[in-house]
Amino acid sequence: MSTVTDIPSSSAFTSHILSLPSSAVAIISFYTPWAAPCAQMSLVLKTLASSYPAEDPPIVSFLSLDAEALPDISESYDVTAVPFLVVQRDGEILEKVSGSDASKVRDAVERHAGSGGTTGKAGLPPVLEAESREPDEQQPAHTNGEAADGSNLSKYVPSAKDPATAPEMSSTLGQTDEIQTRLQELVKAAPVMLFMKGTPSAPQCGFSRTIVGILRQKGVRYGFFNILADEEVRSGMKTFSDWPTFPQLYAGGEFVGGLDIVKEELDSNPEFFGPYVAAPKGQGGMAAPDAQTQPATASA
Repeated sequence: MSTVTDIPSSSAFTSHILSLPSSAVAIISFYTPWAAPCAQMSLVLKTLASSYPAEDPPIVSFLSLDAEALPDISESYDVTAVPFLVVQRDGEILEKVSGSDASKVRDAVERHAGSGGTTGKAGLPPVLEAESREPDEQQPAHTNGEAADGSNLSKYVPSAKDPATAPEMSSTLGQTDEIQTRLQELVKAAPVMLFMKGTPSAPQCGFSRTIVGILRQKGVRYGFFNILADEEVRSGMKTFSDWPTFPQLYAGGEFVGGLDIVKEELDSNPEFFGPYVAAPKGQGGMAAPDAQTQPATASA
């Protein structure tokens, strides 16, 4: 059976791709070690690979790449989020799949490489279906508004002593007031705030490097926070922004998104950063908060 080949370097990737016959399909999976969906996708990919026979020369080859460790390759395939799958043959990209939907990944692979056919639906977990109870397990039916003991509930009014129907919830459940306050201050520390891996002069991942380049090209002066230097902020921002990955960009104290969202915003509105431009295009970069331009406010 086929297996997934882990690619450790750019040269290893180039060598592997060039070694494949022109008819072979390359299944290229991008991941990051810290993203939980990538761990799930790794299992899906291994299961898919095992359903195809190992042949020489191969008809299909499964590759796995750390998107952050190999930023040049990630950027060449326009990888802005992980997990991310590319189906390629003879240098031509046939299909891309972003996200951890196992059925979409399986369909993309089988569409271009054919079905492995050795483990049914490639051995992927089946859709769970509700099972009906056996007759002797079923509870007696009750009419609407009637309790199990036959009493009518239509006139029931809860009293002050009754427990709450559900606990109070919030998107920041589990975060202390102290970290909440700190994050609220951080996102407003500058008109444009970038939470990234590394610093603008030394980004530690390809995604952060790309968004720094975008801000520079657009002439945006911004503040930044290196989340690798503070685990509390790194873990807290994921919940605070309801966004699991980095970089994260804030403008005017409001969450914009990650690299893919920033690109989408610019595609739909090239002047998206207009209110925050403080330098000629191509000269944007770091600046102290008080040196950054504030968004213009409409006059009465």
